[in-house]
Amino acid sequence: MMIEVRDLTKKYGETLAVDGVTFGVPQGEILGLLGPNGAGKSTTMRILTGYMPPSSGSARIAGYDVVQDSRMARAVTGYLPESAPVYGEMTVRDYVRFFAEAKGLSGVERDRAADVAIGEASLSHVARRLLMNLSKGYRQRAGLAQAIVGNPKVLILDEPTVGLDPTQIREVRDLIRAMADKRTVILSTHILPEVSLTCSRVVIINQGRVVASGTPENIHSIASGGTNALLLTVRGKEEAVKDLFNKVKGVIAVTCLTTPPRSETHLQEVPILEWEVKLEKKLDLRAELARAVVEARFDLLEIRSTRLSLEDVFIQTIAGEKE
Repeated sequence: MMIEVRDLTKKYGETLAVDGVTFGVPQGEILGLLGPNGAGKSTTMRILTGYMPPSSGSARIAGYDVVQDSRMARAVTGYLPESAPVYGEMTVRDYVRFFAEAKGLSGVERDRAADVAIGEASLSHVARRLLMNLSKGYRQRAGLAQAIVGNPKVLILDEPTVGLDPTQIREVRDLIRAMADKRTVILSTHILPEVSLTCSRVVIINQGRVVASGTPENIHSIASGGTNALLLTVRGKEEAVKDLFNKVKGVIAVTCLTTPPRSETHLQEVPILEWEVKLEKKLDLRAELARAVVEARFDLLEIRSTRLSLEDVFIQTIAGEKE
């Protein structure tokens, strides 16, 4: 594991901000750290960066204990804090060189490392421009450049896309994914769609504890009870369509979402009804269900998959912890 966190605890007086947090991040993975305000994720990240010690437990980065081997752990870590300080009177190159010097580089080595980081962050064409004259998206790229200068093995990014417009978010997301080709990344974010698009695994923290962990797909599966579902719109009699769906192997529940017409005027008409068909875990029965409907001479008007969004999963997980 490139990052190992075991039974991490942090107390502020009587307040338990982090309560036995445990997780690991293998090399090359992008881990998303999620949680509501005050959940403990920022405290966890500060411990990982050596900003503060834990009350108990341990954390290692590239094998270095963040307390006992703090200097070595910090040497292999790049950090982008939320709202990272950007010195507007500096050029991009001077800004990145400044952080290279802070990491112990000097002379030709410093300049080479800065130029490599600037290139990787796609900033070479604005390297001589003042930061104050650049857009927020470019300033955030400069923040990423200072985080990767010196080629650290681990990147810790706190809300890296906060305050950016959709185009800038996509550009920063692409940069982070490219940077992860040779690094391990932990990022915190409240922009939940970004997690599905960027992260290979997610850890959800609430009230200082890990309440869910896994790939976005696995967390979706757990939250939905291990099932997935299809929504179908079919013209056909209610009981006949329900019986048809229940005969398809792999179907575990069938629910009509439309109230069938009951008036005398409509009793003679064939109703159009919407159905939710729950399936066994990981099964894709769209073809089988569509074939069954057509062969039974019903009209299939629509078929689509449905599942909880990551935002739904997040809210459901947090709500479950409060009960």
